[in-house]
Amino acid sequence: MQGISRVFDLLSYNKANYSYNDVLAYKKDSKWVKYSCEDFIKISDQVSKGLIRLGIKKDDKVAIMAENMPEWNFCDFGIMQIGAAQVPMYPTLAENDIKFIFKDADIKVVFVSSEPLYQKLKRIAEENGQDIKIYTFEKIDGAPHWTEIIETHDDESFIDLDEYRSKITGDDLLTLIYTSGTTGTPKGVMLTHKNLLSNIEASAKLYPEGVTRALSFLPLSHIFERMVVYMYFYLGISVYYAESLDTIVQNLSEVKPHCFTSVPRLLEKVYDKIVAKGHELTGIKKSLFFWALNLGLKYELDGANGAWYELQLKLARKLIFKKWKDALGGEIMLIVSGGAALQERLARVFWGAGIKVLEGYGLTETSPVISVNGPRKGETKFGTVGKPLFNVEVKIAEDGEILCKGPSLMKGYYKRDDATQEAVTEGGWFHTGDIGNLKDGFLTITDRKKEVFKTAGGKYVAPQVLETKFKESTFIEQVMVLGENRRFPSALIVPNFEKVIEWAKRNQIAETDHQKLAKNQKVIDKIWSEVDRLNADFGKWEKVKKIALLPHEFTIDGGELTPKLSLRRKVILKNNEAAIEEIYKDEEHHDI
Repeated sequence: MQGISRVFDLLSYNKANYSYNDVLAYKKDSKWVKYSCEDFIKISDQVSKGLIRLGIKKDDKVAIMAENMPEWNFCDFGIMQIGAAQVPMYPTLAENDIKFIFKDADIKVVFVSSEPLYQKLKRIAEENGQDIKIYTFEKIDGAPHWTEIIETHDDESFIDLDEYRSKITGDDLLTLIYTSGTTGTPKGVMLTHKNLLSNIEASAKLYPEGVTRALSFLPLSHIFERMVVYMYFYLGISVYYAESLDTIVQNLSEVKPHCFTSVPRLLEKVYDKIVAKGHELTGIKKSLFFWALNLGLKYELDGANGAWYELQLKLARKLIFKKWKDALGGEIMLIVSGGAALQERLARVFWGAGIKVLEGYGLTETSPVISVNGPRKGETKFGTVGKPLFNVEVKIAEDGEILCKGPSLMKGYYKRDDATQEAVTEGGWFHTGDIGNLKDGFLTITDRKKEVFKTAGGKYVAPQVLETKFKESTFIEQVMVLGENRRFPSALIVPNFEKVIEWAKRNQIAETDHQKLAKNQKVIDKIWSEVDRLNADFGKWEKVKKIALLPHEFTIDGGELTPKLSLRRKVILKNNEAAIEEIYKDEEHHDI
């Protein structure tokens, strides 16, 4: 990456190498507002000068708590190029986490998007006894607006930003990201400019020629989307921010992106909706749809299924799968999936449809990508998270844990030398906490080390593998497998109530109340039949033997999910003690 040693160098690199007027775009009053690289640089510089006037110095911490919008990027670059460290905060963060971050990081300034966030943070800062300056992106009566930061002042001629930039090296702290994790107090992950740039350089090699437009909707607060957006600036790819998760379909048709990043759950929902529409078809159209779908589910890479299959697939793509691509804007070239395990059948069917879904793996501590599948021949293997990046080393420890090292590995945990020494051991190897194997260069994740549990019979069970399998059922929205020190594994299941209500109507059950449906024996039997079917390929000791249906989804606000939508297992166990005791009442299995 010639000429790029700090992340903010990406802007001067973009300006020197590309010429396009939509480096960033967002929708306002039904119109797409676009920013050129010149606009981006000008506004970021104004943010820098405004922060300097506020007294922000090198290594001070400035937070951003907002949804994806160009202002997020302007402030991010404005913060980093004066040597301050940006602290991203999810808008959905729990109050206790906000209090902890404010104190631990000694936050000086916060940029927030909306009035509810402004009022919440103002109250927390006052309760903490902290004098934190809070600026809003939305115009709110009585609240300082972020434009106050970027107003031009007469004294600006005395501020030479090059002086500030020249004092920043690749080893300086770029960002402090607090990982809520599934247990315990948040830990601040310290990432440097070099950490991110090394990951950008290696990940950029995946993107083929012709990719020039991206839709972004995963939160920039998470390192995955943030790194990817930095990479888009490096590759000259326009970034269009979706208005919200509810408008993604409309935004896809407007932007016609060549790429986007996603989490598996979203792809699962897209797939389920497509299949539901297929069921609504009749006659020859319905037959053709399911013929194409079954072809897609059997897809093998690089023509391994033979000429006859490839001929049929060509026809299926023309007749059926073209509509799938049209639903994603019509010009999609690749989708990168991360954050959780992607069902193998989904990867196959999307590739079969001519839509390359590349599953990857990484952690905040690794900036984040460790490995990822690629779009070219030999770069993908279904059921794996791809090959490690060229500048990341991976090895498997004796107990199966995935270890890695490389330039993208964090500087350490903020104020937590004990945690850093525990996570990064001799030789600079980082302990990911994930269990997996490396075969033919491809990495496979089998489970979280801390989440593997042992039954009373001494057998180890990997819950995530079962959970991923069970979510293949359109009747199951969320699931958590448990059974630590119990005689057998069981599962707490949140049904897909939309699907259950449709099924109930067809089976003369008029009930629509979620609480009552979760207790209805016919519904329980139906969900059990799904679990029983998907249990088939697992060993006797790891099969789920009993289930309990829950009427409410696990949520971030309820504390059962992390902002990355990972299960907080301890919280879920505590919140559902009564249901779990009912499951194990007699510790004897009887089929539901």
